[in-house]
Amino acid sequence: MTERTYKISGMTCASCAAKVERLVSKLDHVETASVNLATEKLTILPKDDNFDSTLILSTVAEAGYEAQEKKQETASEYKAYLREQKQIQKRLETKTLLAILTTLPLLYIAMGSMIGLPLPSILTPHLHPVNFALTQLFLTLPTMWLGAGFYKRGFKNLIKKHPNMDSLIAVGTSAAFAYGLYAIYHLFQGHTHFTHHLYFESVGVIISLILLGKTLENKAKGKTSLAIQQLINLSPKKATVLRYGQLVELDTEDIRVGDIIRIKPGESLPVDGIVRVGSSSIDEAMITGESLPVAKTVGDTVISATINKNGTIDYEATKVGQDTTLAQIIKLIEKAQGSKAPIAAFADKISLYFVPIIIALALLTSFLWYSIGGESFQFSLQIFISILIIACPCALGLATPIAIMVGTGKGAEHGILIKSGQALETAHKLTTVVLDKTGTITEGRPRVTDLISSEGWQEKDILNLAAACEIGSEHPLAQAILDASEEHEAFVVRDFQAVPGLGLLATYQNQPIVLGNAKLMHEQTIDVSSLSEQSHKLARAGKTPIYLSLNKKVIGLLAIADQIKESSAKAIKDMKDLGLNVIMLTGDHDATAQAIAQEVGISTVFSQVLPKDKANIIKQLQKHNSQVAMVGDGINDAPALVQAQVGIAIGSGTDVAIESADIVLMHGNLRDVPTAIKLSQATMTNIKENLFWAFAYNLLGIPIAMGLLHLFGGPLLNPMLAGLAMSLSSVSVVTNALRLRYFKVKP
Repeated sequence: MTERTYKISGMTCASCAAKVERLVSKLDHVETASVNLATEKLTILPKDDNFDSTLILSTVAEAGYEAQEKKQETASEYKAYLREQKQIQKRLETKTLLAILTTLPLLYIAMGSMIGLPLPSILTPHLHPVNFALTQLFLTLPTMWLGAGFYKRGFKNLIKKHPNMDSLIAVGTSAAFAYGLYAIYHLFQGHTHFTHHLYFESVGVIISLILLGKTLENKAKGKTSLAIQQLINLSPKKATVLRYGQLVELDTEDIRVGDIIRIKPGESLPVDGIVRVGSSSIDEAMITGESLPVAKTVGDTVISATINKNGTIDYEATKVGQDTTLAQIIKLIEKAQGSKAPIAAFADKISLYFVPIIIALALLTSFLWYSIGGESFQFSLQIFISILIIACPCALGLATPIAIMVGTGKGAEHGILIKSGQALETAHKLTTVVLDKTGTITEGRPRVTDLISSEGWQEKDILNLAAACEIGSEHPLAQAILDASEEHEAFVVRDFQAVPGLGLLATYQNQPIVLGNAKLMHEQTIDVSSLSEQSHKLARAGKTPIYLSLNKKVIGLLAIADQIKESSAKAIKDMKDLGLNVIMLTGDHDATAQAIAQEVGISTVFSQVLPKDKANIIKQLQKHNSQVAMVGDGINDAPALVQAQVGIAIGSGTDVAIESADIVLMHGNLRDVPTAIKLSQATMTNIKENLFWAFAYNLLGIPIAMGLLHLFGGPLLNPMLAGLAMSLSSVSVVTNALRLRYFKVKP
């Protein structure tokens, strides 16, 4: 079954997310449910075809929140979403500013006289206590109105028996406000000492500080999606399309499969396609990591969001909308940012019961201070409010998802697409990395590496004559010879005859020509002893030697091999420096595999392994308590990629391999493997720091709010300070996670 994603509105803390996740998980036809507080997304895996999306919407609504099924947005829809988020941020900033402007005079009036600040005589508490109290009341009401959302959501969830952070704020500030009204009543009765029982300034300051904290938190969270924003901006808004024989300018989203698109120098490609007219060079660095522009001509594929450098081309759209390469990359990042890491499970369990326990603890503690401790009702109320306000579980809920959002976004910037929080977490535990050879350690396409001539022939003529023999052949080795040759047209070869598994026979200038391996030469009674030593040496180096003979005499020797990528040896060294055991797994012959392994610094090699056996070797390694990553690029690697704890696909590989993997290296560079592991380590360290401070904050803050210091003669925690601490806790967690944006890859 395909996963379904829903946008959840109204969640404010980890308790909200845990409640929604628990309720939805209990529904019939739901296999798994996961709620991410940072992205406000609910991800569901249905059990069967009887899954009903309307049941999800109603269940979330009954819990006090709003759900909307979310499809992957088009570029314009995502940009509209970003604009909407900016408007929400602006409204939040406006609310916060207004709340602060009304709270500052309230704070001045309430606290000014205590520290010797001048007040108008009409507002002095000892001369005009009623004026003093009513002024505070009227200054508090606008702030409460600005924070009305806390009360609506808080009491609604409390009534539904799903209390959350808003419930703590609503109950705490409402209790302080109600006691202030009670004090005003007594002031009207002439009991002037009740001027010391007003808590209006606490209400105003707490709401203002929480709004400020939410504003800073929301602004910081917006920075976590920079990777997606940058990718979205790569796609052009408009494109020039050939329609009904005319060139017209259309929105990128209106392009259809089969449309012919004209791209001029300097323009970005809107969709994927195939070049039909013209030639150019395309800058594909943002997708493939290729530093130099890639030459493109008729029949070549081009990728969305890449940049045309110097020629005008017409190309046919083959993938549009959500099927383009860019859209698929964005989809992978969004999915990863909405996923959970296993480390979050512990915090989720605590969050589920956290708020009800805090409310019960606040009631019990304030009651004990009043009944057994002999303290005043005012003292007990202050304890009650402080516990409720300081115990916000926001930081706990944000600790993991925020770090994952930033970590996966940072990976995307480096061309490392991490598909899930679980993959990001598991990568830092790896002990063994298994590397496929072809296309992973090597380039994946054969090249001519050596040329040896005899009988007075020049090396270039040996190459060109061999290429002339291979014209029309579809064999990979033939293509390598043709790619290396530039002037084979000068040689006219006739009577071409392929000898399967051995080589070919032909004639040149009415003389028999043989191109192939030693066995073919032996069958044709051609003496190769003059070059046999060089041939054996090339074979030991993992290369394929090919003899060329003319008129029964060997005139040259070519060697073809799959070239090792420039980055491979350094990447393998980096992996070893991380303490990883590096293994090569290949279907190639042992001699070739050993030669390649020796050159890149690998000592353990599994060669001549059939595709079906690759996954079994991974299993054997896992039986010895190894945490294994498999790195590959082919269809035959897919089972092993799935079997490994972390499957890593080379982005230039097949769609099947990429689909099977947990991490995709878009640049096809093996050095991105240690980079991904280092990023995982940095992210996990960040998550642990966030969780530590979130737990430490509550473990330290709640006992202080309960009056622990007061037992030993210390001060009582002021509810306003509790509100400040609560706001700063969430902001500090998000800010700490944003440090991952400065993660750097060492050269």
